[in-house]
Amino acid sequence: MATPCVSHVPDAPTDIDHDDTVTTLQCHPTENILASGLISGDIVLSSFDASGSNQELRKFPHHKKACRALRFSENGRRLYSVSKDKSLLCFDVETGKLKKRIRNAHESSIYSMVVTGANFVATGDDDGVLKVWDMRTKEATVEMKECEDFISDMVVDDNKKIIIAASGEGTLTAFNIRRKRMELQSELFDSEMLCLATMKQGQKLICGTGEGTLNFFNWGEWGNISDRFPCGEAQINCIMPVTEYVAAIGTDDGFIRAVHILPNRVLGVVGQHMEDFPVEAMSKTADGTCIATCSHDQHVKFWNIEELKRQKVDTSKKGSKKGKKLMKFSKAKKDDFFSGLVETGEKDADKSDSDSDDSDDDSD
Repeated sequence: MATPCVSHVPDAPTDIDHDDTVTTLQCHPTENILASGLISGDIVLSSFDASGSNQELRKFPHHKKACRALRFSENGRRLYSVSKDKSLLCFDVETGKLKKRIRNAHESSIYSMVVTGANFVATGDDDGVLKVWDMRTKEATVEMKECEDFISDMVVDDNKKIIIAASGEGTLTAFNIRRKRMELQSELFDSEMLCLATMKQGQKLICGTGEGTLNFFNWGEWGNISDRFPCGEAQINCIMPVTEYVAAIGTDDGFIRAVHILPNRVLGVVGQHMEDFPVEAMSKTADGTCIATCSHDQHVKFWNIEELKRQKVDTSKKGSKKGKKLMKFSKAKKDDFFSGLVETGEKDADKSDSDSDDSDDDSD
């Protein structure tokens, strides 16, 4: 049994508490504002700061079932949301006005979303259907079904041309949304593909899986993995790059862990939600100093990652064969907070390759 740990480090905002389970979240790209999606379908916009003066700004009660994904537009003026009720919504962040609503955007519940342009978003559903939406016309400009199970997560390249989608069936699929075709699909893996992140200046795509392994793909080479890194036995639900070589992962056992890639090491434990409650989502604050996470404990927690950015791995040493140790938390001074981080290898650790939408439509 893991030792309980405190929920904060110095200079991290205090918890944002909700009256229902938080299923997803997203930080605003330029302001200290966080959007929380609840299992009830409500979306709550909150402000936060390190002084603890968090404040609820707005609540959007428009979804009828659980909110599953939230994304701000690149300029932060719009907030997009999708839900188990199959709808896609767009809100004006400043006024709180519902700008667009697309009811029954998919035939099955929507699971994931990514912003692909100033007026475009892509959505993936429980049945493996991907759609790209022009939010000005509320029409799907692309619709493809190449996956047999839910589309768990998506990323898009800098040119907004290629979407990479992870699926619960255990595949990774590259879609060319300009040419409206599938480019390539990976071989079928034994475990669900659940979350995605790009690292190493976009050269690597990192995929978290249901078996607790990180799969690495070279960008553009989607047929098979270039490397894999077992991080433990707990399912990896979300991943957030901290630097080009360090990422935070949220797992099914309630922990947020820090990992270093290439060389691959589990550095330590950043934080923990209530034991045995999965970490469902994470997002980096606008200033890059903290990550926000949510679980089934009705709290959004913040973790300061400044010390983590300075962690180094001694490439001349192999990872320990004894497995990772949990980091002990304390309200110690900031410089001591990550002192418990350890370089720890796993079985395969050393196999690494050494918006603007100007429409005023309030349509329901």
